[in-house]
Amino acid sequence: MSMNHNPEVDTVIVGGGQAGLALGYWLARQGRNFLILDQHQKAGDAWRQRWDSLRLFTPAKYDGLPGAPFPGDPLAFPTKDQLADYLEDYVRRFDLPYIPGVRVEDISPDGEAFVIRSGGHEWRSKNVVIATGGHRIPKVPAFAGELDPGILQLHSQDYKNPGQLQEGTVLVVGLGNSGAEIALEVARFRPTLLAGKPSAEMPMRHGRAAARFALPVVRFLGLYILNLNTPMGRKAAPKFKAMAAPLIRTKTKDLAAAGVLLSPRLAGIQDGLPVLEDGTRVEAANVIWCTGYHEDYSWVNLPAFDHRGEPKQTRGVANGIPGLYFIGQEFLFAAASATLPGVCRDARYLAGRVTAPRSSGLVNV
Repeated sequence: MSMNHNPEVDTVIVGGGQAGLALGYWLARQGRNFLILDQHQKAGDAWRQRWDSLRLFTPAKYDGLPGAPFPGDPLAFPTKDQLADYLEDYVRRFDLPYIPGVRVEDISPDGEAFVIRSGGHEWRSKNVVIATGGHRIPKVPAFAGELDPGILQLHSQDYKNPGQLQEGTVLVVGLGNSGAEIALEVARFRPTLLAGKPSAEMPMRHGRAAARFALPVVRFLGLYILNLNTPMGRKAAPKFKAMAAPLIRTKTKDLAAAGVLLSPRLAGIQDGLPVLEDGTRVEAANVIWCTGYHEDYSWVNLPAFDHRGEPKQTRGVANGIPGLYFIGQEFLFAAASATLPGVCRDARYLAGRVTAPRSSGLVNV
């Protein structure tokens, strides 16, 4: 779809991942005039660009978007490329108005509407839905620049496989799920240390039995118990946002069995080498930062965020800014809001709240 035609629409969705596509499905069912703008060259690329061996934690039976169950074995855990291909097919199947290669640089108010800008292109829309997740900037410690330039540094965003690494020891920093899975993989090829402590570990073994019996319970808790409508959910939300998710598939005992040396947290850099909290200097040839991302909404020129930079919203509807919405963020409404099951539920809810157009002469796409 061309970026130059019909720039005035009812709704613009910024972000064409699973959250934006799920919402797009429901808006299309309503016959709405909308666009999905995505910075990638095709749907699913955000998943394609992640490390080669990545698999989902949720089984296929929970990975489908509205109107299209995920194909294949319902108890299998799809690869990231299988999910990417599914998302690309989803756009074709439902003929969603998806425009690739558009990185939105500015959203500003314009009377009772918004102007969305990217390069030399702009769109005017009554409604804007931010479906990017907000995570745009890889997070690394300020002292990362002090590492010896001969040490290869990669953020988990840029790690693909062990073939990228230099000979010698690998220090993986950050014991969340990404750190655990990457450390387990690289330990087959290089001496590996993993610096950090997990926030918690899921008590059951991940796999087909869990997909059949345990994960349905986890899903129910994440959607219906731990949400902002319940006292338990409201109490859990700040802690949930502040700490890494519990280890799901790869546990500390798996890492130890694979020869990964579990180490104290990284404290800083000394003479170009990483130094752990216990004072140990690590003779690392490679450092992989599994330290997450910064939420960056600097491109949204609206008073929609609190002092922490988090959206001020109620179940995805921006507080005090008519026409602005959010979807796909961590604990937007429930603990599962950033997962595939969570975005599907939130999308259906939000589609009923996105302001319907009045007779305003908006051009159809």
